Amino acid sequence: MNILYFHQHFSTPQGAVGIRSYEMACRLVARGHQVTMVCGSYGGGETGLALPFVNGRRRGRVDGINVIEFDLAYSNTDGFVKRALTFAKFALRSIGLAMTERYDLLFATTTPLTAGIPGIFSRWLRGKPFVFEVRDLWPELPKAMGVIRNPLVLGAMSVLEWASYRSAHRLIGLSPGIVDGIAHRGVALERIALVPNGCDLSIFAAEVEPWRPEQIKSDDLLAVFAGTHGVANGLDSLLDAAAELKRRNRSDIKLLLIGDGKLKPALQARALREGLDNVIFHEPVNKARLAGLMASTDVGLQLLANIPAFYFGTSPNKFFDYIAAGVPVLNNYPGWLAGIIRDNQCGFSVEPESASAFADALELAASDRTALKQMGWRATELAKREFSRELLANRFVDWLEGTRS
Repeated sequence: MNILYFHQHFSTPQGAVGIRSYEMACRLVARGHQVTMVCGSYGGGETGLALPFVNGRRRGRVDGINVIEFDLAYSNTDGFVKRALTFAKFALRSIGLAMTERYDLLFATTTPLTAGIPGIFSRWLRGKPFVFEVRDLWPELPKAMGVIRNPLVLGAMSVLEWASYRSAHRLIGLSPGIVDGIAHRGVALERIALVPNGCDLSIFAAEVEPWRPEQIKSDDLLAVFAGTHGVANGLDSLLDAAAELKRRNRSDIKLLLIGDGKLKPALQARALREGLDNVIFHEPVNKARLAGLMASTDVGLQLLANIPAFYFGTSPNKFFDYIAAGVPVLNNYPGWLAGIIRDNQCGFSVEPESASAFADALELAASDRTALKQMGWRATELAKREFSRELLANRFVDWLEGTRS
């Protein structure tokens, strides 16, 4: 098949963001399909193209994938209006490709929700098979977070969600809650596949050079949060735990935040104001460099704001990176990931918004390094058994191939 693949935030492993679409596209190519990836320019991402833009786009071939990149810069630090305009421009340009390119199947993945628009046009105006992948439930999540309150905007997003789901021949949800959310909108379960984010074992389980920031001693317990510093992540809970550890005089436990995001300056200002020298901030790094950091990390921090919609409705890249690297995970909200951690004994699940429980878990980790290593071993086994990228990518390709049967 010739597949037209839309992901506004596409990146290769040379970038510092998730690479699910890159890995899925590579698997499609390995199975004999042609893939044209359509994307924008994502802050922290790396498309692999270096030629100058001509008439607002550039085109090239990256690791067997045909890539079309629009000259539409996007960053997690952008304001709401700027982001909305970028999403709209990408959707409009995507419609043009959906109506003119030669392809057998159109695949689109969120976020944003506007990713489904070219699929709607393709399905109803060209009669092409359309598969839609849902990474987050919109507008449910932004409404629950309070990020979007305007009833007209929420109503328009709800209509777009419904139209995208109903237009797609098949859908993919990245978590159990997302699958349930899609079905709740009237989509038959047999049209929905669960394909969560996966573990890049070729990157995180490979031989790498371990490293730590110079402020962190080799015998310190190092707990790392690797990801976006945004509203959804609720990273004030990490600073609350850091303050609690300071009160307990645990200078041997260090908390590292690696990444970027809209709230990073505010978090840095708070840490400085409160003298939280047990918190270290670091700029984003690519996947290879992150693997080296993970090789010297003791605990991976899977943190989100305490919003019930997150409990079963997210599939965070960082969780799968942690277990791929054999790093025990500390999770601070209930839901499906907390259940996975508990059932596989590969980390700690603490109650939300409790600095004392967060600090207790880190102290427990520091007190028994042998038990911590056993948790890490079980994390690796879980990654290989249930969440290897190869396993999930094959499931993904099978689902797309079945669309035309």
